[in-house]
Amino acid sequence: MKRLYTLLIGLLCCFSLQAMDETSVAGLFPIANQGRQVWNFNPEWRFHLGDAPGAEAVAYNDRNWEVVSTPHCVKLEPSEASGCRNYQGVAWYRKHFVAPANNLEVYFEAIMGKQWVYVNGKLAQEHFGGYLPIMIDLNRFGIKKGDKCVIAVKADNSNDKTYPPGKPQYQLDFAYHGGIYRDVWLIAKNQVYITNAIKRNQQAGGGIFVHYEHISEQSAGVLVNTELFNAGKATKTVILENTILDAAGKVIKKMTNKVVLQPNSAQTAYQQTTVKRPQLWSPERPYLYRLVTRVKEGKQVLDGGMTKIGIRSFEFKGKEGFWLNGKRYRQFVGANRHQDFAYVGNAVPNSQQWRDVLRLKNAGFNLIRTAHYPQDPSFMDACDELGIFIIVATPGWQFFGKDPKFEPRVLQNTRDIIRRDRNHPCVLMWEPILNETPFKEDFSLKSLQITKEEYPYPYRPVAAADVHSKGVRDNYDVVYGWPGDDEKADAPRQNILTREFGENVDDWYAHNALNRASRSWGEQAMLTQAFSLANSTSEMHRTTGLFLGGCLWHPFDHQRGYHPDPYFGGIYDAFRQTKYAYYMFAAQRNAREAGNEPMVYIANEMTQFSDSNVVIFSNCDSVRLTTFDGAHVTTLPVTHPVDKAYNAPVVFKHAWDFWEARELSYKQKSPHKVNMIAEGIIDGKVVCSTKKMPSRRSNHLRLYVDTMGKNLVADGSDFVVVVAEVIDDSGHVRRPAKEYVRFTVTGEGEIIDDGTINANPRLVEWGSAPMLLRSTRKAGKIHIHAEVQFPGTNAPTPADLDIESVPYTGTFCMIPQQAPIKKVQTAATMQYTGEQFTEEQKAQMLKEVQDQQADFGITK
Repeated sequence: MKRLYTLLIGLLCCFSLQAMDETSVAGLFPIANQGRQVWNFNPEWRFHLGDAPGAEAVAYNDRNWEVVSTPHCVKLEPSEASGCRNYQGVAWYRKHFVAPANNLEVYFEAIMGKQWVYVNGKLAQEHFGGYLPIMIDLNRFGIKKGDKCVIAVKADNSNDKTYPPGKPQYQLDFAYHGGIYRDVWLIAKNQVYITNAIKRNQQAGGGIFVHYEHISEQSAGVLVNTELFNAGKATKTVILENTILDAAGKVIKKMTNKVVLQPNSAQTAYQQTTVKRPQLWSPERPYLYRLVTRVKEGKQVLDGGMTKIGIRSFEFKGKEGFWLNGKRYRQFVGANRHQDFAYVGNAVPNSQQWRDVLRLKNAGFNLIRTAHYPQDPSFMDACDELGIFIIVATPGWQFFGKDPKFEPRVLQNTRDIIRRDRNHPCVLMWEPILNETPFKEDFSLKSLQITKEEYPYPYRPVAAADVHSKGVRDNYDVVYGWPGDDEKADAPRQNILTREFGENVDDWYAHNALNRASRSWGEQAMLTQAFSLANSTSEMHRTTGLFLGGCLWHPFDHQRGYHPDPYFGGIYDAFRQTKYAYYMFAAQRNAREAGNEPMVYIANEMTQFSDSNVVIFSNCDSVRLTTFDGAHVTTLPVTHPVDKAYNAPVVFKHAWDFWEARELSYKQKSPHKVNMIAEGIIDGKVVCSTKKMPSRRSNHLRLYVDTMGKNLVADGSDFVVVVAEVIDDSGHVRRPAKEYVRFTVTGEGEIIDDGTINANPRLVEWGSAPMLLRSTRKAGKIHIHAEVQFPGTNAPTPADLDIESVPYTGTFCMIPQQAPIKKVQTAATMQYTGEQFTEEQKAQMLKEVQDQQADFGITK
């Protein structure tokens, strides 16, 4: 990696650059003159894979440790690394810095597994669980402005049955990718400050809690509970201001209270106002107001921040369905989501969290189940902004620990999840139980009660759980079930939602399934997947009113512990490249609604192996297909086998004929006439069209960057996917191409690769080879070069692309570290570190999973 600066040993670098994407920190977005100070604590961590006894000590010699930025995965993995190939065990991080202020707190958004955090050699906190924040108060250790400090973190993602999820990874359907895999922040507060709800650990208390009453199109009551703390030795009288601004920045309402704070004590201020003619939040129109909070003493702002809020009412009304903002809402066609990404596991930057939400939105999903754990805060922020409902799940999967510490930790996780996410308008439900897990009724009812205790106000997100679990049918607000359950004699009174649809495995050992297709398997496999998921999706629209729809399992390919194959059922692969099934889902978006574009997509590559039947996905009234330069023209309707909301794939029988194409290309010397044009028609007018031609001979490479409108940020952590395609001389992707592409990057970026994961050179699959490009901390030009690994006279020629990263405007806190000379690793030198079992033991463990799947009625 190119060095970004001249190394000055002992130089403190707490400096501001120029522009920052708006990112929430500990639940608050930054504002001008906010009182508190926030530093990006991600850069310049020393890292060691494995245990290092004594590494908590200040004087410990870490100069030969790797230098990394968080979010960080302890070990890069190949894009296909299921079956417990990821590292499990101890890893250490150390951060050297000089305290830039007094009253500091280190805020870890999450660290996988169990952790021990040390401050200057002293144990600050032992923490169990990999999905929620950890806060370290440096005041406890006498840290003052100008002091040199060392934060040491021992992180261990080994299997541990004492905290959730608890299931050993070798029996788990996802992976415990290790490391400090979310952002780290350093926060300085004055002696009077807004508290943090998780840290305060008070029922329905702490921090800022925004809730609502009497919501209609005419008016809405907005209530704000704000807890302040006085850490000083004298009584303080402060002014609390909460100002509501509309999306354009215009002040709508301002609430002001005088608050008297006794020494070393907290006080909650309760404010309320009425917003006239509110802009109501919905997935179709995710309107966000901004609640700006400031705590003042005279003219001095002591603390503050911004909370993005959405005003919406909702009600689950049984056979009348789900109602949003006073109107019956459509069926839910949603998806589950793991935070897993190719190579980096869980260590996904905020920009990719946002892009994932946009990808899911573009596919037409209106509900996301965060299976099986709470997601990154930036993912939640993006769901608010882009408009997708969320079911937030408590960590758990097919396991209830016998250790007496397990259940209390699960229940505390649920409380902390609600305290972290309660202000998000996207949150529709809590899933406070453990997925596909038998548990006692007492646990079920305690979990439900927590959701009510922690959100004791109108329009609270409801609790959802499997209808067959103890205590659920008679008590929970929404139950998980299947299409058709609403028509049974013993149908539950509550609304029914399918938590995971789309699965069609032959059995839970082999995992052969029509809905699972690696992108590399090609056209026929992906068509089969698309039709399988189309059938399952259609069932989400069958309802008497009681059944609400469901969530696809799963939109992104990802790694798993208990099976050697990755999950290939995604409509995107692990790099977020689309499969045919993506276009099937996108075709379900209503083209007549604002914000949705008419679309038509030809799912046929016109190769010698392509099916003669041409499949087209469209959200129009009908599709006109013209083939072979006008030789054949056919128009077919887009049918709705279930309901107007479902658009079935359009199949043009025998529309592709390789021999007719050969006649034009070989005998008539008119290859340009070998084409298909699909036109989408609404109300008799052509509203969209696309043209397809077969790829011919591989000619050259083409590069593009999958930014989705969000630039690469120069913070040393952000990354984008760069894709090299093999194309012919007319620009058509050569899907059958088999090449290895070697990438070279110069300037202010680097390839994410360690030489062991087959990332560079990368095999071309389905016509493309992806690469992950990470920024440096200096904004500037990045030159990307791609060439085939084995060049030749007639081999595809290289491609070049120049992009620019944009400045990061946050503030870093770090001391620059001299990176050691890296040892080059090869796949041959990497050793497996996981647990070993006999074939008989493996079979028994898989049988346990299969039996549990059957207990919960998972058939498709």
